[in-house]
Amino acid sequence: MNRRCFLVAALAMALATGAIGQDSTQDRLEALEREIAELRQAITELAAETGDERIAELERRIEILAEEIEELSLGEAATGSAQDAEGLYGLGIAASKVYRVEQGLSIGGYGEMVFESYASKREGGEPTGFGDVFDFLRAIVYVGYKFDDRWVFNSEIEFEHASTSKSGSASVEFAYVDYLWKPQLNFRTGILLLPMGWLNELHEPTLFPSAERPYVEQVLIPSTWRENGAGIFGDVGPFSYRSYVVNGLKGSGFTSNGLRGGRQKGAQAQAEDFAWTGRLDYTATPGLIVGVSAYVGNSGQGLLDPTGRTIDARTEILDFHFDWNHRGFRLRGLWTQGDVGDAARLNAALGITGSDSIGERLEGHYIEVAYDVLARRGGRASLLPFVRVESIDTQVRVPAGFAKNPIFDREILTWGAAFQPIDPLVFKIGYQDWTNPGGTGFDEWNLAMGYLF
Repeated sequence: MNRRCFLVAALAMALATGAIGQDSTQDRLEALEREIAELRQAITELAAETGDERIAELERRIEILAEEIEELSLGEAATGSAQDAEGLYGLGIAASKVYRVEQGLSIGGYGEMVFESYASKREGGEPTGFGDVFDFLRAIVYVGYKFDDRWVFNSEIEFEHASTSKSGSASVEFAYVDYLWKPQLNFRTGILLLPMGWLNELHEPTLFPSAERPYVEQVLIPSTWRENGAGIFGDVGPFSYRSYVVNGLKGSGFTSNGLRGGRQKGAQAQAEDFAWTGRLDYTATPGLIVGVSAYVGNSGQGLLDPTGRTIDARTEILDFHFDWNHRGFRLRGLWTQGDVGDAARLNAALGITGSDSIGERLEGHYIEVAYDVLARRGGRASLLPFVRVESIDTQVRVPAGFAKNPIFDREILTWGAAFQPIDPLVFKIGYQDWTNPGGTGFDEWNLAMGYLF
């Protein structure tokens, strides 16, 4: 009896000391769980021999400590999940997977399927000419390899529209090598995602509530926008930054509807002109990101105007952005402006006339409000109703002698909801109302499914 009492006392002291005074590491938690099991066994044997009521009190106290250990273990797991649910180094959740492995191969990915149903008539009464579309929009595979704590390779392979036999495509979305020197300064080279706006880097489907990406970040910031280049990134005090030199856009791909056609996508990119792009974000306040991004460089790529002179087509894009998350409430906003030099000479070289002019100035902005109605329930599921108000004009200013087309001055109201039964899976429903002074706007319904791993 004395031996068992001593064992009970010793184990109880060890348990209490471990629960209160030690770090909550996984090894320590496992050791404490083993000690609880031994202690329960000792109490059971002691109670059978003595029948002492004090043994029941000891057992009750041990159960309380066991519950505390369980809560501590769950807390550790929750912390780990929260860390895994955050992107690293300017990338999305799944795209950051390679950085979390100790060494060797990492595989992740995401995908999106979208159903689009369009109104039969436009604002002005003319038929839209759009049929409903059901598309497996994209399937992504991330493949990375961590050579050691310094050297990391990461890549994204994208398959769009399910089949290359039906206007689908297979592309390298990014593929780069990082040298991780220290938090303040790291190095990156390869096919890089430009650090502009929100969705160009963070475009995994669980990271935005709408079935379709904001239009501003499709035609003015031409997501997904990637180019060949090299640069640096890191965190300095309350700020994170990225700064790259990349091949420039190709101005011959610009249109009256924006800059999207100017992307070179790392494929035999013309490199007569280069550009600089950078981003600076304030990240010190939990739940808040406020920052600015910029792109500056020529886009002529050796193109000549009708008189034989080289066209520089200097292109500048600037954006201000913010994102605030607090207790299930989220507010996100972005404003961006683009300027294209030599627009008149570009028009002449490309045979563009009248109201089809490339814009000398382009502007766009949006603000999005969302609230997770399940946030206070503490479960894994999330239900996020949202509203986004968006405006974009790709012909704010055109060169002298050209006209603006009012159909390119668009307002887009988007609302809907995103349901995540678990973090890596999302189902979305949305409605969009497009309007413009030219009366060619229309409405559409969207349904989407997205996943990541």
